[in-house]
Parts: sequence; C-alpha cells; structure tokens
Amino acid sequence: MKRGDLPGKGEHDMSDPIPWSGGGLLEEVRKRSGTEVGACFQCHKCSTGCPIGPDMDYLPSQIMRLVHLGAEKEVLDSHAIWLCASCEACTARCPMAIDIAGVMDALRIMAIDRRIVLPDSRGKQFHRSFLGSVRRHGRVYEMGMMTAYKLRTFDLFSDVDKVPQMLAQGKLSLLPNRSGDMKQLRETFRRAEEED
Repeated sequence: MKRGDLPGKGEHDMSDPIPWSGGGLLEEVRKRSGTEVGACFQCHKCSTGCPIGPDMDYLPSQIMRLVHLGAEKEVLDSHAIWLCASCEACTARCPMAIDIAGVMDALRIMAIDRRIVLPDSRGKQFHRSFLGSVRRHGRVYEMGMMTAYKLRTFDLFSDVDKVPQMLAQGKLSLLPNRSGDMKQLRETFRRAEEED
C-alpha cells in the first residue's frame, strides 16, 4: 500500500507485518504522555468509542499497538494522530486508565519535533491560514482565515451553504477584531521563525 492509498472505515492493510523494534518508542511516549502506555491489553474499547475512528487510517487501539511494536515511522506518519479530536472518549472508556488522548498529543508533538511532514496538505494549508490570521490580527479572523484556506486548497464552494447561517448566528464577522499587543505578537512569531 502506498502512502496516498488510504483504506476506509478505520481499516489498515496489515499485509506487511511490522516487526517489534525495541521499547524506545514505548518509553518515550510513556514519558511524554505521563501515562502507562504499556498497560494496554488491546481490548479495543478506545476504538469502539472513537467518533473519528471511521475516518482514521489506524484506529486508536492500532496506534497503541504500533507504539508497543516501536513502529515509529508508521505512527508518526499516520493520519490518525492528526485526526484525533482529543475528545477523550477513548480515555474515559479505557479499563486500564490510559490517557489515550494524551498519547495522541504526545505523538503529535513528537512528529513536530522530528519535522515529520503533515500527511495531509489540507491540514498544512489550514495551519498556515490559521497562523497567518493570528499574525495579522492578533486573533483568528474566521472569515479571512477560511477565505485564505479555501484559496490555498482550491476548494472554494464545499461549505459556502453554511456561511449565511453562521453569519446570522454571529459565528462569523465580516470585519476582523484586533486584540492584544501586536508588537509582542510579532516578536513571538519572529522568535518562532528563528527556532525553525
């Protein structure tokens, strides 16, 4: 299976078995997440309660198993860690009290630390549009952010039917509101760019 060929409905092609590659990943995830990842016994309750599971390439229980196997590449390249909504349904259902949402957070941080390219160019464009809006206005200007996102992804009309209702309910404003100390904000962005 090639990277672009995603299986559907939470299934992943496991025709190529993943061998165990040591406990380094398991230990790093345990330290970063602050939860005992090794206690997972694959009951799959996390996966059955996950509202995003059907859209993931690996279900939460599969992510946990890949961490056990030390399959760093598969885990950090997965769409699942980025799709996780951090709703904590998995954490609430775990009989071993594993903070699975915390594990997903830790995996995202590890992917960023290792400069893993986001598996979805739309996600990258969304983050770029979001940060651009914050940089210009000191907070997110939703209308401008979504316009920039739509132009970057060439997906101009998929949500246009929602705009009138969101405007009517006050969820979108036509003009941006500036907030905070813009000088301090620019300094924060400058330091972040220097670190990159």
